[in-house]
This record gives sequence, C-alpha cells and structure tokens, in this order.
Amino acid sequence: MARFLRELLKGVLSDRELSLVVASFDIIGDIAIVKLPDELLPKKHLIGRALIDELKQVRTVLRQVSGFSGEFRTRELEYLAGEKKFEVLYKERGCEFHVDLAATYFSPRLGHERSRIADLVEPGETVVNLFGGVGTFAMLIAKKQPNCRVYTIDLNPRAHQLAIENTFRNKVADRVVPVYGDSREIARKYLAGTADRVLMPLPDRAKEFVETAVTAIKQRGGIIHYYTLIRTVRGKDPLALAAKELSNRLKVPHHVEMAKVVTEAGPRVLEVVQDVRLLGR
Repeated sequence: MARFLRELLKGVLSDRELSLVVASFDIIGDIAIVKLPDELLPKKHLIGRALIDELKQVRTVLRQVSGFSGEFRTRELEYLAGEKKFEVLYKERGCEFHVDLAATYFSPRLGHERSRIADLVEPGETVVNLFGGVGTFAMLIAKKQPNCRVYTIDLNPRAHQLAIENTFRNKVADRVVPVYGDSREIARKYLAGTADRVLMPLPDRAKEFVETAVTAIKQRGGIIHYYTLIRTVRGKDPLALAAKELSNRLKVPHHVEMAKVVTEAGPRVLEVVQDVRLLGR
C-alpha cells in the first residue's frame, strides 16, 4: 500500500518526502482516509488534491489526526480535499451501510471477519452483538441467514440511529433489532439466556464485558466471539497470550474452537479473535 501511495504522489513530493509516506490508507465508499507524518503536514492539501485527481472513485480525502479512542471509539479527522463531508455509503457483500466516519466507529479492514462470522451463523440462531456500531455485522448476518434474529446494541446515539436506518436500507428490519443503551444493562434486563452466539468486537475493552456475554448466552453450547488487543512480546505467542487473558476472565467451562490474528491494530499491537464454545455455567 505504501508503494501504491508513493506512485500516486510522484511529482507532488520529493524523493525524500516520498520515503516518509506510510502505508495506512483506507478507501471507504468515495472517501479516502490517509495518515501523514508530521514532516508532510505542510503539503497535506497538495497530497489530498493529488489523490482526488488520481483516484477516480474518490471524491473526498480526509486525514486521520488521531487513533480510535473514547467511549464511542471515534477518531479525529481533518478535511483535506474534494467534497467536504464525513458521511458515506459503503457497500460490502451485498449490503449498503450509511456510515458517519466522524461520529461512529467503522473499519473496512474488518470486512473479511464480518463475512466469516456471517458464514458461521446457522438457521434459527439468536445473535447478540454487544457493540453493534452502525450494524455492519448484523446486516451481513441477516442477509446471509434470513432465518435468524440479531440484536445489535450500542451506546452511541448516532451509531444507533444509523443502525436503524441501515436495517431498512438493507431490508432486514424484520430480523435485526437495533438496541440503544449499555450492553451490560440490556443483556441483564432483556436478553439473559437468549443468545446462541454473542459478538464482542470491541477489542480494547471486551475483557470488561465477559460476564455480560455469559449472561446473554444460552445455558450450554453457545458461542462467544471474543476480540482483544495483544501487545506483541518477543518469544511469546500472541494467541497464547490472548487465551490466557480470556481464561482469567471466563470462569465457566469452555473450549476455544478457533483463534487467529485479525489485523495489526498499531505498532506491535495485534487484534486477536477467539471463537469460544461454552460447555456449561
């Protein structure tokens, strides 16, 4: 990706400046989001304009100023070129999502993982996503498996609003239920013991919600998809570190059916997923 960016920016940047171009570069619908080192900030608008000129599908270029943070996992974005907007329609595997990049969490890099989970859901399942965002997991599941019910919970009012819109946009409002509120409270009051499958795609905080996932899951045989961030340590297997973290939190018999690295979340930080089957409470 870095090489691709450098090719696009030849003639705009010097050879030395081109060497500073980093690989982080996402296209979400018709919006491109780039990360730039401080040395290139004086030319940030030139870079934005060049990307508009070279990438015909791109109508807006934004710069990522900060990483995802805060209660709603949002990031600071700066407008660089093209149409001044932060909202976009994004298509993935037959679904279309209205996304507000400035006010909600969204990553196109999780597309493969969303598809993987959707492919695992079986007819008749009840699925609970404790951190549903704008509904991406839920819509893909409901499209793939019409005979299911998905509760997609989020505390971010903007994400909840867009999740409702996206259920109608994708014609799955009969089987996807967006729920606004704290997933701990929602699971305890309304969804205890209902889920065949629980999703926990909030890797920086999922370990705080393990008990909530257990509350929502059915007595035996349910699956929890547990996502976490693991800082790499020389000589240590990140999957083993993730398994240890989960076993310290999950106090019921369980079996890890699959574990893998999903993506590189930052320097020396990996996002890991574990598919965990509960064997009983």
